[in-house]
Amino acid sequence: ATHSRYVIDLNRPPDGASLYPGRSVTALCPVDDFDGERIYLQAADEPAEAEIAARREAVWQPYHAKLAEELARIRAAHGVAMLWDAHSIRSVLPRFFEGRLPDLNLGTADGASCAPALAGELLDIAREAPGFSAVLNGRFKGGHITRAHGCPAEGVHAVQLEMTQCSYMQEALPFDYLPERAARIQPTLERLLRATLDFAGRHIDRS
Repeated sequence: ATHSRYVIDLNRPPDGASLYPGRSVTALCPVDDFDGERIYLQAADEPAEAEIAARREAVWQPYHAKLAEELARIRAAHGVAMLWDAHSIRSVLPRFFEGRLPDLNLGTADGASCAPALAGELLDIAREAPGFSAVLNGRFKGGHITRAHGCPAEGVHAVQLEMTQCSYMQEALPFDYLPERAARIQPTLERLLRATLDFAGRHIDRS
């Protein structure tokens, strides 16, 4: 990625369709932030359809084309490809969910983007994280990247991790990184990634 998600959100469908119908979401080219605050000083400055189309062509399409190309290359070489799509978000965001978000939110598009066996293994690891909570396909089931590029039937397995920012940093100004807190979650993140790689190793085409 080369641009801020406030320019264009690579994790949204190209037509701007909602990934979570009936819930509040931000747009392909956002005009407000997660707190509902306007990004642009004047409504006239907000991107019109022509500007959105230009951003999509210049930024969104090349990103997804390159990602698809790389996954296809890996799949052709090894018979399997893994996509780990990681994000973080504030643990409390009334606009998007009630109460406090679990710390580790794994998303597989309700099982459509990766093998169930891998999803189950990852959830078990996440639930074992001491002092942290975890869920699979809860409030966040995976964005457009996971949903568009994950295809387990073709050997491409995609998983999204949405992690609470309080797991490793301050969620308010000055947004400091918290090394001691981060050190508590890092072993679990390493286990999640290792399990993903081990899964790939078991499914490599060695012919």
